[in-house]
Amino acid sequence: MNSSEQYLQRFYQYIRIEKSLSPRTVEAYMRDIRKFYDFLGGRKELDKVELADLQEFLTTLYDEKIQARSQARIISGIKAFYHFLVFENSIEEDPTELLDSPKIGRKLPSVLSIPEIESILDCIDLSKPEGHRNKAIIEVLYGCGLRVSELTELRLSWLHFTDGFVRIIGKGNKERLVPIGQTAQKAVMLYVEGEREKLKIKKGCEDIVFLNRRGSKLTRAMIFHIIKELAHKAGITKTISPHTFRHSFATHLIDGGADLRAVQEMLGHESIITTEIYTHLDRNYIKENIAKYHPRY
Repeated sequence: MNSSEQYLQRFYQYIRIEKSLSPRTVEAYMRDIRKFYDFLGGRKELDKVELADLQEFLTTLYDEKIQARSQARIISGIKAFYHFLVFENSIEEDPTELLDSPKIGRKLPSVLSIPEIESILDCIDLSKPEGHRNKAIIEVLYGCGLRVSELTELRLSWLHFTDGFVRIIGKGNKERLVPIGQTAQKAVMLYVEGEREKLKIKKGCEDIVFLNRRGSKLTRAMIFHIIKELAHKAGITKTISPHTFRHSFATHLIDGGADLRAVQEMLGHESIITTEIYTHLDRNYIKENIAKYHPRY
């Protein structure tokens, strides 16, 4: 059995037993990943796939006149497979990270309310070794609106707390300065000067802010895991991810009257059109409240 077949078998066991997905969903996931594996035609194993291979595959789906929604489902299954490989440390880099799915209509992102964010922070056990680290992660995600990749790459040398900013290297290697408030600053310093100081830090990770207990950089998958566990403890049933805190950051700023271009700058959006989705979200929120509370709506 080659490495690709072993990965497929392990993924099958993972989604069927650990994730407890329905038989129909499991079948769909495996069918879609098999379709991609067949497309590779033995040219390379699944753990050697690059973004270019995936983009070429997406082109073939388009040429086959497969509907955008079906294309998006296939890509979703492949992304789940590669997230699994990263999670179990079978590969270091996720080749699907920069893969864009076909546009099937803009869906408004999920957002946490301020009480929900506070409930997540309140359920963090600060007596545990990872407690202050996890609190700092949430405070920075929500306080600065970072992407998960920006959080995992954050450097100690990029923290300019005296000036109230952090330096961020975002998509396309573009640099920006993001304001950081006192609450997030305090959470980071409590972690850095406490738990982090006790770690035996691995070579090459000396300047990385957020580390695991072995002194290595946290993976994206680990951040997802931390957030899902905290949301479960806080009794939040909606599906959330690290990106949910970024959405919440932007929505709460715009809801409070922040300038759209300032929010665009903080999020690192190339186009203000991307940022404008949060104004639509805000309008929907207002509409829902009117519908709920106005006696003659």
